[in-house]
Amino acid sequence: MKALFSLECEIAIVTGALGKLGPVWIEVLLAAGASVIALDLPGAGVPMEFAELQTRYGEARLKLESVDIRDRPALEAVAAECVESRGVPSVLVNNAAIDRPPGASGQSYRLEDIPLTECREIFDVNTLGLFLTSQVFGARMASAGRGSIINIGSLYAGVSPDKRFYDHIRSDPPFLKPPAYAASKAAVVSLTRYLATHWAGAGIRVNALSPGGVQADQDEAFRRKFCDRVPMRRMAASEELGGPLLFLASPASSYVTGTELVVDGGFSAW
Repeated sequence: MKALFSLECEIAIVTGALGKLGPVWIEVLLAAGASVIALDLPGAGVPMEFAELQTRYGEARLKLESVDIRDRPALEAVAAECVESRGVPSVLVNNAAIDRPPGASGQSYRLEDIPLTECREIFDVNTLGLFLTSQVFGARMASAGRGSIINIGSLYAGVSPDKRFYDHIRSDPPFLKPPAYAASKAAVVSLTRYLATHWAGAGIRVNALSPGGVQADQDEAFRRKFCDRVPMRRMAASEELGGPLLFLASPASSYVTGTELVVDGGFSAW
């Protein structure tokens, strides 16, 4: 059983590495034996969780590269350097994404007034950046004849956000979860199936991992309303997402491709 979940000597790429869930994915990959190349925007702040992993594992196991996933030449340069110095990556975690939680920008819109520029930015990163990263690293995986790509989706790829979760927030106009976020994540799940069928013959598996609500710094009223809607009556702890990711990255899921693994405490079962 241990060998089924081992990533010993494997090389993994994780985008959005400095975001809230980036260190979660990276820690489980490192613990399973992989070396990780972490990608995030130039100038992005390094969270304590990531810095602690760097200290524990060293740069030989965890290297940070500054790159915008919308920049193909920059991605190609990282991929070429990785192949030359370490080998062809066998795991790609497409985690980078833009979300707009309450208070993130201080700006709210009525649905009919949401600017297309904001929608385009979300799609550019969440969907097109993911596709571009998959092209660059997936092509090398295909040449090597093996690989696992895990696209991080969302509960909202399959269900609509409930605006009542936010109706206690004082805002004029009332806060709306950006429709482009849900649409971009639904596109990620569809793209996952496309890439899975396209690359199956090349030995690459492509799956989506869609988390539900993950407990962080949400306000108490939001957490109460959200948990009332979850059969398990709570939000996920971030460490509960590591096991599902390791399953999809490792030989344990060798006959699993083109699927969406929803980790939501039963939210979407109702």
